[in-house]
Amino acid sequence: MTILAKPKRILFLLSDTGGGHRAAAQAIQTAIEQQYPNVYEFNTIDVFKCCATFPYQYMPFFYPLWVTYSSITWQMGYVLTDGRLRSRFFLDATYPRWKPKIEAMINAQNPDLIICTHSLINRAVLKTLQTMPKRIPFITVVTDLVSTPVSWYQPLADLCLVPTVEAYERGLKVGMKPEQMQITGLPVHPDFVLHLSDKQSARRELGWLPYKTTVLLVSGGDGMGPVYKTVKAINEQGFDIQLAIVAGRNERLKRQLNRLDWQQPTYIYPFVNYMATLMAAADILITKAGPATITEACTAGLPMILSGRVPGQEDGNVRFVVNNKAGVFAPKPQMVVDYLRAWLEADPSVREVYSRTARQLAQPYAAWRVADVVHQLLESSEIPSKIN
Repeated sequence: MTILAKPKRILFLLSDTGGGHRAAAQAIQTAIEQQYPNVYEFNTIDVFKCCATFPYQYMPFFYPLWVTYSSITWQMGYVLTDGRLRSRFFLDATYPRWKPKIEAMINAQNPDLIICTHSLINRAVLKTLQTMPKRIPFITVVTDLVSTPVSWYQPLADLCLVPTVEAYERGLKVGMKPEQMQITGLPVHPDFVLHLSDKQSARRELGWLPYKTTVLLVSGGDGMGPVYKTVKAINEQGFDIQLAIVAGRNERLKRQLNRLDWQQPTYIYPFVNYMATLMAAADILITKAGPATITEACTAGLPMILSGRVPGQEDGNVRFVVNNKAGVFAPKPQMVVDYLRAWLEADPSVREVYSRTARQLAQPYAAWRVADVVHQLLESSEIPSKIN
């Protein structure tokens, strides 16, 4: 009689401060399930909600409000803590109060591997692991593209998987060893990659007009930034387009959009799980400079108008897109209108240059690469001992 081996347990640690952390974890889990079916079982925990003390346990709620309505103070916090010593001081100040709950969480989950997709969680968890008897391998998956906070790079981690050369070089500068890091790309959900279709098929599926120039506007899962002002400015121009807007989980934004008198065919969506179809159907993407959306846009070959960014951590994303000529930066609604008008009036070959460059930046197989790294580490008989 064949005895099946018990599946090994993989624990994802993250927090829903922005949608990219959970999106990366889901992409990796799906890729592992596809590559190595029935070998692993999974759980995902929001560490801020589970283990943090006041006020950090409320960060998933406050984060979109903070970066939307007080981005200057967010930037100040980013600058003040983005140094090796400053970062350690900030993170270690909260550690004694977090440690008991983190230890209890790890004991309850009893994982064979931990994958962390959030920069403010990994140090506390790694320090806690050093005090526990069981050696649990730990992988950090960096979900910022270029201007990566120093807190991502913790020498106690077994591996640190980064999306770009710039993120790799940043890690070396702040003390990571080359053998600890690999450039895998930022994981895009396998369903996104596999479900990208041709433009006309996607438009038929969505019920959009088949031959009208299509502008897609998104702003993260929480609908952050001046989306309403930007949409209102576009609507006032009377462009010969059709417009699709993803308002995400922002109920107030959805109510505002539904009250507008639309001057072009317009489709309004809540948070969706079929972004691949929306991007395949679009000609132009207007978005804040979130790393996950930029990565998906590159995979879909969509030219981008970046309408904003989270100061500090997304500054490098803007440079990444603009310097590589995959899009333009238009941080005010009128600038978005001006760039959009220029692209609509120009020959389509102008947009095609941006589209082609975006595709060249894409790393569509990143999730599967990470899956292979995870499997290789867990199958290795030489998992390192604790680092003192």
